[in-house]
Amino acid sequence: MTRHPRKALVIGAGIAGPVAAMFMKRAGIEAEIYESWPYSTGIGGGLQIAPNGMHVLAELGLADELIRQGSIAESFDFYSQGGKKLGSLNHNMRERFGQPAVNMCRATLNEALVDKAWASNVSVFFEKRLVKIEDRGDQPVIAYFADGTTAEGDFVIGADGVHSAVRRHVIPDGPTPFDTGLIGFGGFVPRAVLGKREIGQRVETTFGQSGFFGYGFCSNGPNDGLMWWSTQPSHGMTAAAYRIRSQEEIRQHLRDFHAGWHDPIPAIIDAAENIVVTDTLDVATLPTWSRKRTVLIGDAAHATSPHAGQGASLALEDALRLGRLMAEGQELSVTFQNFELDRRPRAEKIVALARRNGNSKREFSATGAWIRDHMLKLLLPLSSKGMDFMYAYNPRAA
Repeated sequence: MTRHPRKALVIGAGIAGPVAAMFMKRAGIEAEIYESWPYSTGIGGGLQIAPNGMHVLAELGLADELIRQGSIAESFDFYSQGGKKLGSLNHNMRERFGQPAVNMCRATLNEALVDKAWASNVSVFFEKRLVKIEDRGDQPVIAYFADGTTAEGDFVIGADGVHSAVRRHVIPDGPTPFDTGLIGFGGFVPRAVLGKREIGQRVETTFGQSGFFGYGFCSNGPNDGLMWWSTQPSHGMTAAAYRIRSQEEIRQHLRDFHAGWHDPIPAIIDAAENIVVTDTLDVATLPTWSRKRTVLIGDAAHATSPHAGQGASLALEDALRLGRLMAEGQELSVTFQNFELDRRPRAEKIVALARRNGNSKREFSATGAWIRDHMLKLLLPLSSKGMDFMYAYNPRAA
């Protein structure tokens, strides 16, 4: 394809999709977003955008707004199951990396991105589940959807997450998402649940003999201002199997699993409603991120488990970098190749780091947990320096 592409079909309206569409517009390329789910608000748990991701939001003019709606995370503090402090990470992020780390509701981020895309004259279509992509020669690329409709464009950006339908087009017989053997529970509770415990803007996390629990402020709202999450070995149970249970049954499972853990963990579990349960998956490596006129970004290309706190930030980086490369006006094949060469090493390094971090949340003997906790006290200062490469990366300057 020799002519400069004029229209992108973006599959997925989560995080990477709306941002990629807006950067396509800046590159002089029209963009349409197609999302398989209905339009909704208030869906999902909490997440953290690291300084590297906040730089992308600043480029879009959204950083200050999302800082106001979220909560700056001044540190990550680690505790043992009995409540003994093991150490702390990620202090002074704004001073060191130019942006803070910010906790927020996923729904808050998604709504801000979709609204900004609409304001940028990007069309967003919901309930459009992709079933096939047709890419024939110099004809437009055609996306076919389950409702019988189609869309035509010059190329396709697959931003449709860990279970990407676009990935199946790019690599029909490629690897499927890897189950890391951990399962996640999460949600929001009122700030008042903390009682007299003062956590400020710290994220407090606890390693148990089996599993992990964390909580921190994610908004200024009194009723849902505290986000929490529990990570534990799945023992063969899938998220879908938990989701058919009642909320009280899930809550009781959490009570049993975290019995004896330090305050305020029992109170958080007792107050939890609308508990979200997710499998912990990743996509460590793919043979390629593109095929002809289709390219994968974000979790579709390199889904990472949540144990490095970088999934959303990597997706934001991808979207900005792809937009910058598209603005150079090279052949699509060259652009896609350069995008993959630029992004793959960093993304795969972080996916591997997150998987290693997840190993500390598995099941230990009492002696093994004691050894792990003491090793953490010694190694946290060193690991802090080893993680700086994630946060120091400024995609605006890359």
